[in-house]
Amino acid sequence: MKKILSKILKKAIEELEEPFAKFEFSLEEIESKIEIPPSIEMGDFAFPCFVLASKLKSAPHDIALALRAKIGQPKKFSDIQTSGAYLNFFIDRKSLALNILKEIEKQKDNFGRNQIPPEKIMVEFPSPNTNKPLHLGHLRNMAIGESVSRILEFSNAKVIRVNLNNDRGIHICKSMLAYSKWGKNKKPSKKIKSDKLVGDFYVMFNNKLKKNKDLEIEVHEMLRKWEAGDKKTIALWKKMNKWAFDGFKKTYQNFGIKHDREYFESEIYTKGREIIIKGVEQNLFQKESDGAVSVDLEEQGLGKKYLLRADGTSVYVTQDIYLAQKKFKDFSLNKSIYITGNEQIYHFAVLFYLLEKLRIGNAENLFHLSYGMVNLPEGKMKSREGTVVDADDLIEKVQNLGKKELKTRQKISKRELEKRSLQIALAAIKYMLLKVDIKKDTVFNPKESISFEGDTGPYIQYTYARANSILKKAKQKNIPLKICELNPHETELIKKLSQFKETVSSSYRNLNPSLIASYSYQLAQLFNEFYHCCPVLGDKKEKFRLGLVNATQQVLKNTLYLLGIEAIREM
Repeated sequence: MKKILSKILKKAIEELEEPFAKFEFSLEEIESKIEIPPSIEMGDFAFPCFVLASKLKSAPHDIALALRAKIGQPKKFSDIQTSGAYLNFFIDRKSLALNILKEIEKQKDNFGRNQIPPEKIMVEFPSPNTNKPLHLGHLRNMAIGESVSRILEFSNAKVIRVNLNNDRGIHICKSMLAYSKWGKNKKPSKKIKSDKLVGDFYVMFNNKLKKNKDLEIEVHEMLRKWEAGDKKTIALWKKMNKWAFDGFKKTYQNFGIKHDREYFESEIYTKGREIIIKGVEQNLFQKESDGAVSVDLEEQGLGKKYLLRADGTSVYVTQDIYLAQKKFKDFSLNKSIYITGNEQIYHFAVLFYLLEKLRIGNAENLFHLSYGMVNLPEGKMKSREGTVVDADDLIEKVQNLGKKELKTRQKISKRELEKRSLQIALAAIKYMLLKVDIKKDTVFNPKESISFEGDTGPYIQYTYARANSILKKAKQKNIPLKICELNPHETELIKKLSQFKETVSSSYRNLNPSLIASYSYQLAQLFNEFYHCCPVLGDKKEKFRLGLVNATQQVLKNTLYLLGIEAIREM
């Protein structure tokens, strides 16, 4: 609706006589200025004319009156009023209700989709290290990665989900060295998951290091042996990496994550060297007196960056240059999105500049989607000290909380309890990690996340289930839509349904799932207020209200899908 209104306003501005005629105001600028009034009595939309005053050299009230005269009485609006510097627009609510309910009923799961020119976009997440199990931070990464992928697909993009496994290096050798010294041939079992076992030895190494600094020398020697292809070292590396990957696979499946392509650092870490050497020949990079290669990025505010060490070995950014080149070659991408924590902002700023310098990519098709850290109510997590929350442990903990809640509500079979409690637990975790703006740090509270009331995933699922229950009880099926005069609760619900397309568009432009989460909560709130105040079954407005319930259920289902959450018909 804002897009329609911005076109009406733009046409009116262009038709104004002097002194306004020479001024141009883009559709995007107009749309960004349109506001939602604080109360329904003030209209459905408002345009503040003082935003034109400085450029048009006229009083805001005079501009409002002039624009009102030019606009006339367009379709879809029942009234347009001036109020000081504002133009207040009142939607023809019966017409809006008829159109939006028909559109939702027709498009169903496709309602809200953007018809943007198709692009091939790669989303890389969560890129774990194979020295420990996936943890709470990875869950935020995966929740964002999957939700962003779905938002892109909902906007007509072809998405390739990829994962870079950081499976070599000094941090991997720490787990390996600890296992070789104190592992006693221990193996994964039903009591200890395979990636958890690897992580335990990583923590053990760091604890032992505090008392024995010589372990630092030994772990570097193990890395040297690995790079030299020592058979015994490679055999241990393969065994422990397999344990890590086996554990990751189970967590991905549990969380609903599936990748189209897997890349491995062990297979690419030497590959970027030729690109850098060629860059030296082209005078893009500088060779130091000791043989190292660097690039001066002082003008870009990024300092001096080494690309090859004096011994000719690569650094992280070098392997990422090669991988970026490979990904564009493998898939002919339009865009590549990297999802990592915000501690890597500098790394990707350097990487993107170098890729553009090497003509592998440009600022338009490379994007680093960084997110804030996840903490617990008791404080920060540290992998080395073993104070992180394992992903599997957290899911199980929240699932157990969900089981307790479900048992108080109804009696269901053990099998159904397991299934439904997991669906609710994943909704609780994903929603809690997505509802906060990506850039911000967040605190994850398991007990708050599982609540069936308030701003939570289970609350959205519960509202969807409530709508389903109403429709299930309705005696009439395939109910013909009948539009009646709308009361305030019905009006607010219709308006919120009409805003879904704009919300999807905004979340696509900003790659921000929190906009979808916020919208879903607001819609659920409005629906529950409507249901509390407006009887549906047996009421004289039953046909219309059932149409409203059906539309709300469908849009809630679409929001849950975009968040990577399952819609549950019964809670």
